[in-house]
Amino acid sequence: MKTRKIYFNLLAVVTVIFISSCSSPVTLTSWKNPSDNSKISKLVVMPLFDKLEYMKPFEQSMDSYFNSTGLKTIGSLDFLNPNIKYPIAEIKRKCDSIGADAILVVVYKGTDKSENYVPETTYVNGGFGGYWGGGYWGGGYYGGGFYGGGGYYGGAVTTGGYWTTTAVVNLKASVYTHSSKEPLWTAEIQVTDPQYIDESSVSIARSIYDDWKANNLLQYPAK
Repeated sequence: MKTRKIYFNLLAVVTVIFISSCSSPVTLTSWKNPSDNSKISKLVVMPLFDKLEYMKPFEQSMDSYFNSTGLKTIGSLDFLNPNIKYPIAEIKRKCDSIGADAILVVVYKGTDKSENYVPETTYVNGGFGGYWGGGYWGGGYYGGGFYGGGGYYGGAVTTGGYWTTTAVVNLKASVYTHSSKEPLWTAEIQVTDPQYIDESSVSIARSIYDDWKANNLLQYPAK
């Protein structure tokens, strides 16, 4: 499933998690509120992006991952109209009405881009050693090498000599509960060269979930 190729337009111990998936490496640095002992058992996922076309696949993929772990999760688009700007009190009331005890808010914080030059490098190609250079075939039918001592083996290969661009998408994730006006948990998240929203959001969800387990924030036995 390939949704759309895009670049997504302290009081406690800090935890750092690095996860590399088939799509994009994810780095997560988190903070747990030491004065809040709340647990997460039913979660609302609420990405706050400018475009619905980004919000929907991001939210759906995160929901799917969290639910696969056993954590009951619902996306905000399942019960909130994206065309309406709700007061905070109304959002809390609607979350209470579906039995949620925590809200995960994900905010886009910008994209950092950098360019790096890969210098030109020349490698001497030595072939397969003993098999082709004086071993089984050397001095025999093929005249001391492979196809006359040159051709495919024994030449040089040049690589590099180009610029590469790296994009790092910055997100901030926060979990809010009934217990406090302050977040229970926050994290700064960096995604390097994201390709597809759905794949990247699964990687993000996995890193978040692992951090929640490490901080003992889940109500049920975590997988």
